[in-house]
Amino acid sequence: MGVDSRVTVTEEITTLLHRNFGIEPEAVRIEASLHDLGMDSLALEELRVLLEERLDIDLEDVELTSRETVGQLATVVDEKTAR
Repeated sequence: MGVDSRVTVTEEITTLLHRNFGIEPEAVRIEASLHDLGMDSLALEELRVLLEERLDIDLEDVELTSRETVGQLATVVDEKTAR
C-alpha cells in the first residue's frame, strides 16, 4: 500500500462523507471511528455503494461496521483499488 494512494483514498472518503452525510472535513481524521462520525449501519451501506460507484471497485466482501476507523476504511479501499 502506498502512502500517496492512501492519502488520495482518504481525501475521497472525506469528500463523500462531507457531501453526502454533512460531516465536516475537519472531523474526518485517520483515527476517527465511523461511529464517532455518526455513521449508522444504513449510512455505512450507502457509503459503501458510493465508494464502489466513485472508485469503480467491488466492496461486496467488505463488512463495514461503525467500529472501524477512517484509516481502516481507507486501507481496505486502497487495497481494492490496487487490484
